[in-house]
Amino acid sequence: MREFIVEADGGSRGNPGPAGYGSVVIDAAGGETLAERAEYIGVATNNVAEYRGLIAGLEAARDLDATARVRVRMDSKLVVEQMSGRWKIKHPDMKPLAARAAGVLPASQVTYEWIPRERNKHADRLANEAMDAGRRGEAWSPSASTAEPAARAARSAVPEPTGPPGDAAAGAAKARAALTGTRAAAPREGRGELRDQPVTGGSRATATGGTPSTGGEAGKAPAGPGDTGRAGTPGDAGRAGKAGDDERAARNVASGRTTTPAAGWSAPPDMGAPATFVLLRHGETSLTPQKRFSGSGGSDPSLSDAGREQAERVAAALAARGTIQAIVASPLARTRQTAGVVAARLGLDVVVEDGLRETDFGAWEGLTFGEVRERHPDDLDAWLASPEAEPTGGGESFAATAHRMAATRDKLIASYAGRTVLLVTHVTPIKTLVRLALGAPPESLFRMELSAASLSAVAYYADGNASVRLFNDTSHLR
Repeated sequence: MREFIVEADGGSRGNPGPAGYGSVVIDAAGGETLAERAEYIGVATNNVAEYRGLIAGLEAARDLDATARVRVRMDSKLVVEQMSGRWKIKHPDMKPLAARAAGVLPASQVTYEWIPRERNKHADRLANEAMDAGRRGEAWSPSASTAEPAARAARSAVPEPTGPPGDAAAGAAKARAALTGTRAAAPREGRGELRDQPVTGGSRATATGGTPSTGGEAGKAPAGPGDTGRAGTPGDAGRAGKAGDDERAARNVASGRTTTPAAGWSAPPDMGAPATFVLLRHGETSLTPQKRFSGSGGSDPSLSDAGREQAERVAAALAARGTIQAIVASPLARTRQTAGVVAARLGLDVVVEDGLRETDFGAWEGLTFGEVRERHPDDLDAWLASPEAEPTGGGESFAATAHRMAATRDKLIASYAGRTVLLVTHVTPIKTLVRLALGAPPESLFRMELSAASLSAVAYYADGNASVRLFNDTSHLR
């Protein structure tokens, strides 16, 4: 079976404003360009233009061979996540475009991959050529395109890695450094050591060093109240015209000079310090050992003696590392008490953030999983099957929790850019932040177990990527 690569892009000079798209079909085996498509589409948004580029690329691939497998590569996280089914499509303008794209080829033949903008220059150039042609009142012509020579030269000059993603591992090393007080080493000449650089590859960041999950066993209920949720649908940032920059880049490639470093293994050593969230689940309460639902709508229990001891051990460990610069906590008693113990040890204040609160489990508060199964079997089955389902009695769905956590995450990233912040929160918020960083589906959170007073870390970089570090074990604090 043949395999094609479709690279697609779209842009709007104004968002909304004069817009156009570009797409290219590449033979996956030989790397040859098989088809180019571009069109000026009038006034539209970036996202509309991106979807139009995707549709044109898929249709071009279908026209070449309707039985071929197609790997779509785009720098629009919105389109990739929505077409992959991980993000819901809420905007009314996007729904018909997504449906049209999904209908071009059978879903079993198409996969989607996010790539950095630097690796999508061919389609990006075509989109800008189409916008330029539209401004002149002309139709875009393939003969006018200069994209393919530059794209071929760039692909031959910078081979894509075939081994493990070093950029993802290096991103994880940065998160690990936040917890260990060390800095990841730069590579030596001639060695295969990892560079201290951000992870690329969008939501497929790598989790390293974690304790294996014990959840998901057949016939067993999740280990404690499980979490799931669906990411929001943030639009990609607005784009201005990029033809001038691309023309200079093409000339530089042709002459052997490069001014824009490639992503991945050839990326610059650093993009600046990330916003690193060290995620601390609160210490035990009287409900924790019994694995009872304990959310934001229940009795708001305090730390038990064991929970206070756990908080003291965490405080000592974090003080020894010396990397925490600020502390933010959920408003519930158990998190504020845990944060207070750490803050006293580190000499920091605690900022309370309502968005970090636990999910409201409605009528299930204080019950075990088995008790909920006995009393509300239908509601529980619905809750396990869909992140949109609410617990009995009007609790908060995991989809709503995920939406809240995404907004809280963005707010805190903006407030603490470049700093290492301890977020003292709960099972569901932590699992949701990790899931969103990894781009994992909602059901993956039923396969995570998070110990009381455990630590995880997520580093958020300037390009929107994230890297995850999991500990999930309090034994390392003793």
